[in-house]
Amino acid sequence: MEKEAPRQGKRRFLKELLGLSATATIIPIQPVQAALNEQPRRRPGEAGKRYGMFVDLRKCIGCQACTVSCSIENAPPIGQFRTTVLQYEVLDAQDQPAMLSLPRLCNHCDNPPCVPVCPVQATFQREDGVVLVDNERCVGCAYCVQACPYDARFINHETQTADKCTFCEHRLEVGLLPACVESCVGGARIIGDLNDPNSTISQLMKEHAGDIKVLKPDMNTVPHVYYLGLPDEFVDGVEGQPGLRMNAHLVEA
Repeated sequence: MEKEAPRQGKRRFLKELLGLSATATIIPIQPVQAALNEQPRRRPGEAGKRYGMFVDLRKCIGCQACTVSCSIENAPPIGQFRTTVLQYEVLDAQDQPAMLSLPRLCNHCDNPPCVPVCPVQATFQREDGVVLVDNERCVGCAYCVQACPYDARFINHETQTADKCTFCEHRLEVGLLPACVESCVGGARIIGDLNDPNSTISQLMKEHAGDIKVLKPDMNTVPHVYYLGLPDEFVDGVEGQPGLRMNAHLVEA
């Protein structure tokens, strides 16, 4: 059998390829990031449940796996984060420098100050306690950003609407864990239903009742992110206050 010349072989291959393309069914690929980085649609939530998060600082190693997985799952703009881990250098009891890793996210408060300040009722709270933003109503005024005492909100550079942690409610509703919880290598983050006495988070809350702290309790927001191992000096916040009490200062990433 006579071999086909290389150039003719390539030409024949291209013709066949073009013929195949002409008869192939075209399946449009929808962009996913535009849908992901928006807040979820307005929904009532899961009746009878009250979600909260338990963070064991003794297990957090500051690896930022939670930050990365949240960004992959929810696709906020580059440089903006729904959750992250702030790292502080502090002095221990022997005046030796030590590191403290402090995961931060929306606290999904019982009395969220971000809700009443919204002039268009875009920020709302579901029956299960999850605080969300209705992108179809939000006008990007940033009132809620300023009202949040936990610095947990931002104006999304792409959508120009308020953005924040949602507890990955789209995952919770189908029986999955939030991305940050699932990816935590130390098992420092636990989420669950506080109304269920048999849930893991309820058992942990009961076991460590005297040692659990929340951030800025004097604000009367009743936050539902609970920390175990949080030094008292951090309860009221040390951001932007180098040397406060513990000589704590934020370590720039």
